[in-house]
Amino acid sequence: MGRRSNFKRIGKDAYDTIDQRAFPPLLRQLKRPVRYWEPCAGEGRLVRALGAEGHACAVATDIRPREEGIYRLDALQATAEDVDTTGAEMIITNPVWSRPLMHAMIDHFSRIRPTWLLFDAAWMYTVQEKVARKHGVKTTPELLNYCHKIVSVGRLIWIPGTTMAGKDDVCWYLFDQSRPSGPIEFIGS
Repeated sequence: MGRRSNFKRIGKDAYDTIDQRAFPPLLRQLKRPVRYWEPCAGEGRLVRALGAEGHACAVATDIRPREEGIYRLDALQATAEDVDTTGAEMIITNPVWSRPLMHAMIDHFSRIRPTWLLFDAAWMYTVQEKVARKHGVKTTPELLNYCHKIVSVGRLIWIPGTTMAGKDDVCWYLFDQSRPSGPIEFIGS
């Protein structure tokens, strides 16, 4: 899953959030039960973990669902009106980490609702200008204008049956284009 691995990647970046250490840092930020859309639900691990803590998934979708009750949807095709009909007040997911697609998701989702995304901590330090220009998406510095909070998680296990954490630290990032940009609040683990 990281940049320094010679393991064959899992298709469609289907790295489910199997490590339970991913959730407490986010749960501390969700001060009350929230209703959310999970656009990259995979096999539903994030939905089950948040549900166990009283949060309600309005709808779980994925481009390639792997669990009953998760609907097939290309999340970049969803509109604000689509999300309005679900009653979701935010978006929470572990998105694909492929930069062009992830950047498109950050931009798209954060226009619709406040969005919590789980991905590598190193992202905030990269410019990605060449990649962004090539794919017609915004650069990391442009997207950081929509970022309001970064919550450190540390290293997580991504491969079922393994005991070793990945080589990349991860964070929960809160993006929201409906609020003016300002200083980003950083919360350590």
